[in-house]
Amino acid sequence: MEVPRGIVPAIRQMKDFEKALESSYNTIVFLETRLAQLKSLVKYSKRSDKQVLLHFDLIQGLKADEYGMEFLIRDINPDGIISTRGNIIKLAKKHKLLAIQRMFLLDSMAVEHNLKLIDRFKPDCIELLPGLIPDVIEQINDETGIPVIAGGLIRSSAEASSALDAGAVAVSTSNTELWGVNK
Repeated sequence: MEVPRGIVPAIRQMKDFEKALESSYNTIVFLETRLAQLKSLVKYSKRSDKQVLLHFDLIQGLKADEYGMEFLIRDINPDGIISTRGNIIKLAKKHKLLAIQRMFLLDSMAVEHNLKLIDRFKPDCIELLPGLIPDVIEQINDETGIPVIAGGLIRSSAEASSALDAGAVAVSTSNTELWGVNK
């Protein structure tokens, strides 16, 4: 269970799967997948020595409960889970998976509410969306002491660098141009 560092390719479309495998980064995230695809995707990813994170909330056909988590652990074997749901973060931690709580920065009230959830569920990492607000990255880092991953709306290497300079340990992005793969 290793906290991701640097750029983390986030696969939104299956056409980008090969690019993610070819990238030099050792962690990949699967967004918007179907349950039937997961076993083979994770298997191929691990063959390529990639740590695999699954966005639990975006897996079509999987229920967000103890049984859904049990199925993922037994049959899919991911390295970590990303979710906005506290119960899923709690289950991931219980089963010794990397637990990443996704936090949307809608307004100051949302930040306050999410900080309470983070304090309650104690995820291993926090993913902030959008990841374009360096001041908030610093604030969340300072207030929680939990590693921060910046994600969402990061379109350039300058924006990625800005998030990393603000204290994010990683930047998750579906922008294949930031993955460093020429294809």
